[in-house]
Amino acid sequence: MSVFHNDVPMHLFHHGENFRTFEWLGAHAAIVKRKKGYVFRVWAPRAVSVSVVGDFNGWDANANVMERLIDGETFETFIAGVEQFDDYKFCIQTADGRTLYKADPYAFHAETPDASRANASKIYELSGYKWGDKEYLDKQRHTDIYTSPLNIYEVNLLSWRKNSDGSYLTYRKLAKELVSYVVKMGYTHVEFMPVTEYPYDGSWGYQVTGYFAVTSRLGEPKDFMYLIDCFHKAGIGVILDWVPAHFPKDAFGLYEFDGQPLYEASQWDRMEIKGWGTRKFDYGRNEVLSFLISSAVFLFEKYHIDGLRVDAVASMLYLDYDKNDGEWVPNIYGENKNLEAMAFLRRLNETVFGYFPKALMIAEESTAWPMVTRPTSMGGLGFNFKWNMGWMNDVLSYISTNPLYRRYKHNKLTFSMMYAFSENYVLPISHDEVVHGKASLIGKMPGEYEEKFAGVRAFLGYMMSHPGKKLHFMGSEIGQFKEWDYKEGIEFFLKEYPLHKKLSVAVRELNELYKTTPALYEIEDSWDGFEWLAADDTDSNFLAYQRKDKNGETIVVLLNFSGSDLNGYRLGLPQGKYKVVYSSDRIRYGGSGRLKKHIFNTQRAYSHGKEYSIQFDLPKLTCVYLKKIY
Repeated sequence: MSVFHNDVPMHLFHHGENFRTFEWLGAHAAIVKRKKGYVFRVWAPRAVSVSVVGDFNGWDANANVMERLIDGETFETFIAGVEQFDDYKFCIQTADGRTLYKADPYAFHAETPDASRANASKIYELSGYKWGDKEYLDKQRHTDIYTSPLNIYEVNLLSWRKNSDGSYLTYRKLAKELVSYVVKMGYTHVEFMPVTEYPYDGSWGYQVTGYFAVTSRLGEPKDFMYLIDCFHKAGIGVILDWVPAHFPKDAFGLYEFDGQPLYEASQWDRMEIKGWGTRKFDYGRNEVLSFLISSAVFLFEKYHIDGLRVDAVASMLYLDYDKNDGEWVPNIYGENKNLEAMAFLRRLNETVFGYFPKALMIAEESTAWPMVTRPTSMGGLGFNFKWNMGWMNDVLSYISTNPLYRRYKHNKLTFSMMYAFSENYVLPISHDEVVHGKASLIGKMPGEYEEKFAGVRAFLGYMMSHPGKKLHFMGSEIGQFKEWDYKEGIEFFLKEYPLHKKLSVAVRELNELYKTTPALYEIEDSWDGFEWLAADDTDSNFLAYQRKDKNGETIVVLLNFSGSDLNGYRLGLPQGKYKVVYSSDRIRYGGSGRLKKHIFNTQRAYSHGKEYSIQFDLPKLTCVYLKKIY
């Protein structure tokens, strides 16, 4: 029995019901017999013995041997005199005679990867930070995210910008520079690529070893709190990329923690994701459920985050993910669905929304798995948003095609409307699309130098007006030609060149227009908010549609994706007067300024199934928004 005479957390942990395990396992300040110190607990069921080694005992494996608790699986000890920032690990004696030195799975802080004791856990007291975001949080409680603008700026904190000597910006410096930049550019939210501790920069944070510790490369946990606090006080929401699908095989981490598979699945066909060289979590083990769901709750509660983007959901759901025939075993129904992973995701979302009703839970799910964003009560997975990977693949294929041949891919612009309302979608142009030879966003565009910028501006006009929330990866807003490199910062010096600077202006003003125009975001879940005006003009590479808000206000979107101007084009519209509120061809954005007319009155001339129409000239590679003013 624990010296603290409370075995309820242990009981709940073993039943997959302790979603605040971070308050029990790990290292926690305590007073025993009037001595101040820390109590250490670790789950290692098949260990022969466990001790705590660290700065406070000279890393002597015999100095602080832990007691096995009544459950027979958890070890505990109290050590007096332990201080803030002391390094420590668990020394585990395995059943086969090995000695393992493991970082604390529940540590709140970790040593930096380049330190002398790299990857050790660090004693850290999270309490004491005075938050200043009450006004922001109160406002969020009364916000309906489904009918609000959501425009996310995706950032890798280690490589957004670097100091002149190539070192990382700290959390505190990012709070000064990144926050003001995101506000200036008109985004509503920021999404950080994984910040939970990881050993290798080249993994971009997706091979996590510390699910309760934000990376120490950029500062302390309270510095990270300060960064989020500053975003909130500026009115910007914060989403974290979170990785519950797999973990790396680094010796100090979760990998075979007590000498045998523990956090990972033990079945031969479920243990690893072969292509990534990582271990998969065991979603059928109660203690793993407590661990993972506690991590999510911890990040929301302790860091005040607004949401989680859950990475690699497809790899969790499919038993045959990244596997050939004969390399996987069907479930009890003979299917390729991972029933335990399905149950975990549902329980995860139910728990998070139970604690934090306004949370954003966003699935990065790359297949057509049904009902990802439907409530668990209806048989769904319970997320409230899902990345629209089908849209992303289609439109990037289209814009990468020479305008001469785009007519043969026209359906890639329109097909997404066949399923646009089946889920609550986020349209992602993410980090994954600007690496590994895929080219940057502007690098994907065919044509001469100026045409590439025109192509980006037209595409962004299309993206911002298409149903679904938005996500843009850093660098696309300035037209960086070079692919993203995690070793280097974004090339902000490009803004010294006219077209790059003007593209930045175009993005900023488009973002602001999006935020202030309900027709572009208010109705995302039905045809009530969208109407095709011209969907099948393949020869002209032309699209037209209108977006509507709940009050009936409309925005008409005109898109010329061809390499030639459209002259004298007639388009059927509801009768009325229309004003140009955005044109990607404006001179201030780097365009030609050939669209001279700013007001269009419909004429009684039948076109596109409507009695009234307008006639216009639309420059090549241009997007125009018209607002109906009466």
